[in-house]
Amino acid sequence: MKGIKFIVLPALALSLAFVALPLRAQFVYIANQGSDNISGYSINPTTGALTALSGSPFPNGVEPTSLAVHPTGKFLYATNGNVNSVSGYSINRTTGVLTAIAGSPFPTGVGPQSVAVDPLGRYTYVTNAADNTVSGYRINATTGALTPVQGSPFPTGNLPRHVAVDPKAEFVYVLNQSDNTVSAYRIKSGALTPVKGSPFATGQDPVAQAMYPSGKFTYVTNNADNTISGYSINQTTGALKVVSGSPFSGTRGLSGPVVDPNGKFFYVAHSISNTVSGYSIDRLTGALTALTSSPSATGTDPCAVAIDPSAQFAYVLNLLDNTVSAYSIDAAGALSPVPGSPFSTGTNPFAIAIAK
Repeated sequence: MKGIKFIVLPALALSLAFVALPLRAQFVYIANQGSDNISGYSINPTTGALTALSGSPFPNGVEPTSLAVHPTGKFLYATNGNVNSVSGYSINRTTGVLTAIAGSPFPTGVGPQSVAVDPLGRYTYVTNAADNTVSGYRINATTGALTPVQGSPFPTGNLPRHVAVDPKAEFVYVLNQSDNTVSAYRIKSGALTPVKGSPFATGQDPVAQAMYPSGKFTYVTNNADNTISGYSINQTTGALKVVSGSPFSGTRGLSGPVVDPNGKFFYVAHSISNTVSGYSIDRLTGALTALTSSPSATGTDPCAVAIDPSAQFAYVLNLLDNTVSAYSIDAAGALSPVPGSPFSTGTNPFAIAIAK
């Protein structure tokens, strides 16, 4: 087993401006596969420590596999792998408490694995591993309810695992684990149309990806050959081009990659060695260089990594310890455990998302 434009700015500058000064409380949500619920926490903005929310953990469907937060911070979505559905919740922006959306859970295809919300908050996408499709939904801006878009579900390659939407909300990328490919689609009224050249080759056994904040690059972890594939994204067509030096070497059991909100660092967990590694990102080429401070110790079987919107703290889920390790991030990307870490979760924590 093993988520507002006011003036015209360059995409990267806009991303940096958006994440540098979070204006609302930040909450962490963790999907616990073994206990079929979602743990919620508030983040101490000074230390990064986590405090359980009132009413946490919140009940969910069976075996949640993925989480995604609406860009407004109003809604949370969780895929339920064993019952072919996606649950929706409204988020109380003061307390972080989750309340089920009317009509939830919403039907998906067979074997939902991953969920993503487009950065403009219009659509949600879910990969269905057992029937090789991706489901698309329109999001009700007031209630958060999901309605299938016309033409959904859309065909993918074999065993689609992870889905991501580019920061401009123009393209969707789906990893096909059995095919060793990534399918790319253009979004039009929520419907998906393959981009020219799709699918694109990856390494062997691709299972997760992390998008650069501006949408200039994307990174794919390949578990069978212990590598990280880096791609530049054509901002007009959505096509992928291999970054110079890719694939980049990793270690066994690559899990839950993430790029920090400022686009400086890439982090990935290693489920075999119980560590998390960091890489610096060349902002011009997208190339990855391992940090000299890496790797850092985690708990047992780390499976996912998340970074808060201020890029000050990193959180790593430890599947077999039932904990989340928290770290502060220094200017060089080095990780240091925060006071009180690790923090308790439900049973077998598997996915993490942060509401900003």
